[in-house]
Amino acid sequence: MWIYKNTSDNSARFVLGESGKKPLICFGINASIAKPEKLDNTVSRVKSIAQQRKFDGWIMLNLYPQRATVPAGIHQKMDITLHRKNLRHIKKVFKNNQKSTVWAAWGGLIESRTFLKQCLKDIAGVLEPYSVKWLHMGKLLAQGHPHHPLYLNNDAPFLPFNIKGYLKKI
Repeated sequence: MWIYKNTSDNSARFVLGESGKKPLICFGINASIAKPEKLDNTVSRVKSIAQQRKFDGWIMLNLYPQRATVPAGIHQKMDITLHRKNLRHIKKVFKNNQKSTVWAAWGGLIESRTFLKQCLKDIAGVLEPYSVKWLHMGKLLAQGHPHHPLYLNNDAPFLPFNIKGYLKKI
């Protein structure tokens, strides 16, 4: 069953996925054009990795929910109302998936806007009460960021991701 939450004007997407008892929950940077039945390359890759790794569902979330086909299209300044709505949707996802596996997959794109790091810090705060397991796939980038899903081999391993240590460094 599809999970899909977006704004009425479709300028932002908060949640996209397929439900399951043990979903892989992936955090990217921003929402693109993907929607149910019409996934983009990144979300198709997330779905494929989830299936290969024997998860029975997957959920795509983002540090910032604005739809932009390229990172350069992301707002220059954070829309705080949009960010707060994103946090509320994320909290709802994790209320239903409290012991989930979380895939950190935003790549170096977190550097594309200064406010994205604050978005991640706020998200990590929302997730603090839940027993989530943070992972990244493959080696970390030279700057310590987790790889974006499109730039990984299918057989790259999932490895523990120290979100607290990462947040201190960024």
